[in-house]
Amino acid sequence: MLFWKHTEDITKMRNDFERQVREIEAKYDKKMKMLRDELDLRRKTEIHEVEERKNGQINVLMQRHEEAFGDIKNYYNDITLNNLALINSLKEQMEDMRKKEDRLEKDVMELSTQNRRLADPLQKARDEMNEMQKQLGKHKRDKQILACTKARLKVTEKELKALQWEHEVLEQRFTQVQQERDELYRKFSSAILEVQQKAGFRSLVLERKLQALSAAVEKKEAQLSEVLAASNLDPAALTLVSRKLEDVLESKNRAIRDLQYELARVCKAHSDLLRTYEAKLLAFGIPLDNVGFKPLETAVMEQTLGQGPAGLVATPT
Repeated sequence: MLFWKHTEDITKMRNDFERQVREIEAKYDKKMKMLRDELDLRRKTEIHEVEERKNGQINVLMQRHEEAFGDIKNYYNDITLNNLALINSLKEQMEDMRKKEDRLEKDVMELSTQNRRLADPLQKARDEMNEMQKQLGKHKRDKQILACTKARLKVTEKELKALQWEHEVLEQRFTQVQQERDELYRKFSSAILEVQQKAGFRSLVLERKLQALSAAVEKKEAQLSEVLAASNLDPAALTLVSRKLEDVLESKNRAIRDLQYELARVCKAHSDLLRTYEAKLLAFGIPLDNVGFKPLETAVMEQTLGQGPAGLVATPT
């Protein structure tokens, strides 16, 4: 029962849907026909408007072409008339030119006859002119050479004056340098002599002091040895006396070394001053043959002093 009822409902629904579809199709067919008629009418209207605009443009173009054709026709008519007038005038000019040509031919014949008569004098005149042109060219070259020579002479005279002035200046400077050299040589000689005398005197004093100290030390050692040998001191007292003696000897040795160092420093300062003096003489071009000074070299206690850098002499050990 339910199945038949359901089948019946489905059949009704199908019929309703088919009816609705038919109604929709009829409705849209009607709308489609109306739209087609409307578009067809619009198309025809637009085509009509386009044809009207086309016909209007055609009429305007035809009118313009007719006007242009009339203008070009008038232009070429004018050109034709002008050309005819020009042709007539040219014909007249050609006739005049022909007459002038006949006259010119006669004149040319006469001139040819005169030219043949004047050919020889003309050739002579040309030869003379060529010769004169050659001479003129040589004259111009000679003038240019003369001008160049004068210019070089002026430059040479200026250079000569400049060289003469420079020579005079150099002679003055040479005289001044010679005077300065002689003055410097005199000052250096007096300074070297003074330094050498002072250094020699001081070195002699230091050597004598050193010799006196050495002799005094030897004498003290001998006296001490005699005293120690003569006295019957116990070992402790002898050790104490020996230590004091060693201290005294050490202080004396330090004094001797200080004196040796001072002697070496003085000798080295003298030698460095002498080398500086020799370098200055060489810089001024003075030979060293007649210097007459030698560096001080003093040997004290089998050591050569005065051989280190000035102010950096090592203390003798």
